Amino acid sequence: MRAVIGEDHALLRDGLERILRAHQIEVVASVDNAPSLTRALREERPDVAVVDVRMPPTLTDEGLRVAIEARRERPGLPVVVLSQYVEQLYARELLEDGDGGVGYLLKDRVSDVGAFVSAVRQVAGGGTVLDPDVVRNLLARRTEGSPVDRLTEREREVLGLMAEGRSNAAIAAALFVTEKAISKHTNAIFTKLDLPVSADDNRRVLAVLAYLSA
Repeated sequence: MRAVIGEDHALLRDGLERILRAHQIEVVASVDNAPSLTRALREERPDVAVVDVRMPPTLTDEGLRVAIEARRERPGLPVVVLSQYVEQLYARELLEDGDGGVGYLLKDRVSDVGAFVSAVRQVAGGGTVLDPDVVRNLLARRTEGSPVDRLTEREREVLGLMAEGRSNAAIAAALFVTEKAISKHTNAIFTKLDLPVSADDNRRVLAVLAYLSA
């Protein structure tokens, strides 16, 4: 697996490089500003990009913008976005095209090396991974009248874990129930969120988008 890193803090960038290389992920470029990140993504065509939201020159949202533009040029490019804070707008914007693996993690999660590497691999494989703090924050701000209000308490719990990128088996283990029970809950979630079976759409991603919009 080949990775490009975009992170302006030298110590964190060096740490990310070391972590990925120690887990047999080749770092083909590691840059500290948005223009260099754009070039690296175009020239190296990595299997996954690990990108800070805020990068020079303005330290606002250049990293995210580069990632979104790169996914327009190369649909499905797996991107793991790192952020210092919970910013739901960024998570929503990254997920909106529904094509390919995406992740949104808080930088504090990098200290959990196993979880971070697992998230990178999951996103590279086409999965969706949201930081648990993002999910909790979204639950706290859920508004009445949204499609998510149709869900039972257990279904919202399952959807929250789904938003973290967990499989049905992992959700079942977390909730101490059978995988069959989780399958029933996910089907109920798709029905209540008006997500019919489709050959083109990933219903898990669409369900997470509905959750982010709640």
